[in-house]
Amino acid sequence: MTTRIAVVVGNPSPGSRTRQVAEDLAAKVAGITGSEIDETIELAEVTDEIFEWKSDRLDKLTERLSTADYAVIATPTYKASYTGLLKAFLDRYDAGGLHGLIAIPVFTIGSPAHTLAVETTLRPLLVELGASVPTKGLAFPTAKFEDRESVLDDWVESQRVYLASRS
Repeated sequence: MTTRIAVVVGNPSPGSRTRQVAEDLAAKVAGITGSEIDETIELAEVTDEIFEWKSDRLDKLTERLSTADYAVIATPTYKASYTGLLKAFLDRYDAGGLHGLIAIPVFTIGSPAHTLAVETTLRPLLVELGASVPTKGLAFPTAKFEDRESVLDDWVESQRVYLASRS
């Protein structure tokens, strides 16, 4: 049985470095787990509907995330937390709505002062929604964007045992 990885990007700018980091990380996780990667859920593309509770488009996106096996949930750091866009999307789930999902929280950070934000803000939200978060969150320094393969390889190697345990 093939497992599936969802990628959700909460950057309000489409085609961002956050998206690239998330997709590159998903590819590395797929290499460990043998999972297929879904088309990226780019929340910048649905800003006009994010607060419409009756939205077929958003219902399809929330279904894709909730039925995935793994998810890379990525956001730039805004005010030492995740974006309001990502929060508005995740607010569409009830408590426990992501039960069974293995989530990997990712922040792109501009300052080392925000390194713990991924652990203190996004991880608790994902756990509240029922996701399992077995790995350390990734706080990816945007200054290392050009060296992202090395940064991601180091993170994946340190977290491999937690990622491979489900496959």
